[in-house]
Amino acid sequence: MLGWALTFLIIAIIAAIFGFGGIAGMAAGIAKFIFFLFVVLLVITLIANAVRGKAPRV
Repeated sequence: MLGWALTFLIIAIIAAIFGFGGIAGMAAGIAKFIFFLFVVLLVITLIANAVRGKAPRV
């Protein structure tokens, strides 16, 4: 999921360089949404593992 966020961020940067403001803004918004979704799922997973008592894998 983090890979998708980075992909949309790169698309946004390239679109901004070429002057496509609408596409750049949309791609940046999607990248931001996916990144925060990734962070929320990470926190939920960490809390679930802490409650179950499992140690994180290294």
